[in-house]
Amino acid sequence: MAALLDLSNLPDADVVALAQRGREDAFRELVRRYERPVFSLIFRMVRDSATAEDLAQDTFIKVLNHIDKYRPEFKLSSWLFKIANNVAIDHLRRRQLATISMSGSPHASTASEIEASSFDIASEDESALDEMESKELGSAIEKAIASLRPEYRSCILLRHVEGRSYEEIAATLDLPLGTVKTYIHRARHQLRESLDHLRE
Repeated sequence: MAALLDLSNLPDADVVALAQRGREDAFRELVRRYERPVFSLIFRMVRDSATAEDLAQDTFIKVLNHIDKYRPEFKLSSWLFKIANNVAIDHLRRRQLATISMSGSPHASTASEIEASSFDIASEDESALDEMESKELGSAIEKAIASLRPEYRSCILLRHVEGRSYEEIAATLDLPLGTVKTYIHRARHQLRESLDHLRE
């Protein structure tokens, strides 16, 4: 019997190809590589460790069931984060854990409305929030992020915790680039308001 292939040194694309051919050890290798970042993203969305563990498990079950649909032209991490994000948001909506402020926003903006209002984010605005992130999220910032509507929360976490580019976030969440920029701008504005209120 031929020696088992050492999967740990293979690139993601090769491991996925093996998993798509039914190799259980290949799928386990994918879980090993991505279980921590997937759990981290979900935990910051749902704010509960046990729930995050359950949802991370649900995420990888979905990954296993849909592994044949993965296309190698996309980054594997983006595809995984997209599934994890959808699982987390579905949970938040089902349990009504998300805090969605309706003041000043009687209806959700359509993609075209948001796209039309897209703009460049000021570099000093982004660097200021990155500076806060570099000192690790404090409890006040964590609470402020938890208060964001799920779509904003996903974007701000992918940008400032996972370090994803706007283009990667757009691909991960299947959103127009202008929508991502607008969500992040609005999320930052709400975070500032929340933190200013806490300092008063």
